[in-house]
Amino acid sequence: MENKKITEASSLYTNLDQMSVKELLHSINQEDAKVHLAVRKALPQIELFVSQLVERVKKGGRMFYLGAGTSGRLGVLDASELPPTFGVSGDIVIGLIAGGDKALRNAVEAAEDQTEKAWEEIQQHGFNPNDSVVGIAASGTTPYVAGGLKKAREHNLLTASISCNPDSPVAKEAEISIEAIVGPEFLTGSTRMKSGTAQKMILNMITTSLMIKLGRVEGNKMVNMQLTNKKLVERGTQMIIDELNIPIDEARQLLLDRGSVKKAIKFYRKNRQ
Repeated sequence: MENKKITEASSLYTNLDQMSVKELLHSINQEDAKVHLAVRKALPQIELFVSQLVERVKKGGRMFYLGAGTSGRLGVLDASELPPTFGVSGDIVIGLIAGGDKALRNAVEAAEDQTEKAWEEIQQHGFNPNDSVVGIAASGTTPYVAGGLKKAREHNLLTASISCNPDSPVAKEAEISIEAIVGPEFLTGSTRMKSGTAQKMILNMITTSLMIKLGRVEGNKMVNMQLTNKKLVERGTQMIIDELNIPIDEARQLLLDRGSVKKAIKFYRKNRQ
């Protein structure tokens, strides 16, 4: 039986070109409200994956995202935000997109149809038995993703899929299938909308939970963030003031000298004992 392509189903709304701006925005917002409910239904599968992922990363494993188009861009985006947010190296979570970096800005013809390419790209980073692979595909049919998951599973890596159609080919290749069934898109087939939003929410959950469990967060603060701009220096300074109750100038200098909130607080307490 062919899998149900809900992501390709006709929009519940007709004559979009005749709607007012107000009607368009209200209708899109109405559809977006369905996304978090769809993600909530997938929480047990997300929990199962993250619980195993944490243990593997603690043993030196990495996580690879595989995707094409919007899905691939979301994976690369999520991976690229982790070093500045949590102060980790860029090789813990690696985003791979069909067609390479060029595909981040432009469509690369037929790149997603190459079933062997994803595994080849993973191998360029070396084989680690504790690695995990997440295939991201709204339709759940992308050959680049399905092929990568199949090879990864054959090599006993932890695999998961994130898709928005039930019982998709990509899901069948993954050990853990995460399905956020958000329904037809407002603009028929435009999976950059609800499907993309659902995928982004799930990626946020996976990596934020991972980083917290790896000890990169204390309380509810990003104490290991990189100080890459004035705003982040100010944020870090305020964290130190809140924790140590010291003057702002002293807190800022301490932060700049030590390089992170965590190191600054540790240094201060060690030298005040």
